Amino acid sequence: MSLFITFEGGEGSGKSTQTRVLHQRLSSKGIPVLLTYEPGGTPLGQQIRRWLKGTGDIDPQAELLLFTASRAQLVAAVIRPSLKNGTVVICDRFYHSTIAYQGYGRGFSLELIQATNNFATGGLKPDLIVLLDLPMEYRLSRKTPGDRFEREETAFHQRVRNGYLKMANEDPERWLLIDGSLRKKEIERIIWERIEQLLTSGGFCSV
Repeated sequence: MSLFITFEGGEGSGKSTQTRVLHQRLSSKGIPVLLTYEPGGTPLGQQIRRWLKGTGDIDPQAELLLFTASRAQLVAAVIRPSLKNGTVVICDRFYHSTIAYQGYGRGFSLELIQATNNFATGGLKPDLIVLLDLPMEYRLSRKTPGDRFEREETAFHQRVRNGYLKMANEDPERWLLIDGSLRKKEIERIIWERIEQLLTSGGFCSV
């Protein structure tokens, strides 16, 4: 069994909490499962994460390439080997974050980002992308400005949100769009309902 699940959403959407909940639930059922995250998940990725999540200035082009480098290492060293071993892999952010943040948010060419993502991942796609969508008023009330992305202007985060919604609407079979303002238990229920369907159908990714 191999299943690749990614979680996406803006700052303060609650996705990291839900990744941990899902990881614990699968583990409790005896299902081999790995939880990882972007940027990070490897020694190289952790170094890149410190740069990207810090408060210093980074050129937008360098930012895009750093995310790509972290992703390439994570796929090669962690995600693909785990999937080949029959492990369910949960990843807190994947390449759709780059499309949303650097593409829609920063304004980079979507074709360029798609090419870099394909190069970094070898064409690997998630079986399921869980998007926790949070309107701006909820995001602002939940998050205290901190790292480089959290300190971006509201218009930037609105562009990111719009990008996520566009991607989800274009591929509804792969994306699970959830109102991030719902109660945590209700979000957990919706996610688990879809996971059960995937586990039952055996529609898993090809690695």
